[in-house]
Formats: sequence, structure tokens, C-alpha cells
Amino acid sequence: RMMRRDAQRNRDALVAPARAVLAERGVDAPLEAVAKRAGVAIGTLYRHFPERGDLVDAILDEKMRDWAELAERSLAAEDPWEGLAGFLERTCELQAADRAFTELSCASHQDERAAINRMIYQLVERAQAAGALRLDVGPLDLALFMMANSKVAEADPRQWRRHFSLMIDALRVRP
Repeated sequence: RMMRRDAQRNRDALVAPARAVLAERGVDAPLEAVAKRAGVAIGTLYRHFPERGDLVDAILDEKMRDWAELAERSLAAEDPWEGLAGFLERTCELQAADRAFTELSCASHQDERAAINRMIYQLVERAQAAGALRLDVGPLDLALFMMANSKVAEADPRQWRRHFSLMIDALRVRP
């Protein structure tokens, strides 16, 4: 059913602080921190999100949609290598800035990831068909690439770009 306008506004006022807290502390961040950041009592948060998973799902669903849109834009790139490299760079950048996204992008066997995984396969196939991506590189290698980047970003968020440059150079076919 439709939510009253003021109720929707109050709910939205909780989502923005939740997005920030989860980005800083990950999906296991205390909900009290979200309520405090939002300037409301914990009961208000629970009134809008009765279970922790409701709030986390709202944030992760948004992140998943954004990531899928990134994959779609990357597939639409005229240059297959630029599409793949751009997808990986933006994913690594998001990981460095957002712990909740990192946990999402490194999770395995999620039904929600099926569409993104298919697009990653297509990005790999396109770049290999164009002769830009090494033929011995597969989607699993890209998953490991992203997992490694997440650990670099966790250890020192300023180092992810250097790590990305090293890794992307290792993937590219050189004449």
C-alpha cells in the first residue's frame, strides 16, 4: 500500500544516514549509530524498518541497482577494453569509498548478482574478442581482482588506484 507522504519523508530521512554509516562501517554497523546519525530515537528507526535486514536490504538493493547500471553502461561502451576497464575502475573506486558496497561486490552465490555476473561475462568476452584482454583471464579472475582490491582499500584506501593500475596492466594484451 501507498505510504503517507510524511511517513515516506521520515523513512527517506533514515536511509541517507544509514547509507553513510554502512559505507563507513559495513553492513554489520550498529543500528544505534544510524539512529544517532539521523537524529532520531532507535524506536523511530525500528518503526520504519522493523528488522535490521529491512534497512540493510534497502541500502544494498540501491547499491545493486547502481552497480548493474554501471555494468550496463560499460557494456554499451564502443571500445570493449574501455568498457571493461571502466567497469573495474569504478567498482574499485566504490569499494574504496564504501564498505557495504565492498561486502556486496565480494559476496558470492547471491541470486541478485546473477544479472551482473552475466554482464561481467559479456564484458570479458567482448574485450577478449577485441584482442584487448588476455585469453587466459576469466570472470573468476575479475572476482579475485575485486576481492584483492577490497583488501587493499581496507588496509589503505589511498592505495587502491596504484593496485588497480598494476592489476589492469596484468590483464591487458600487449603487442
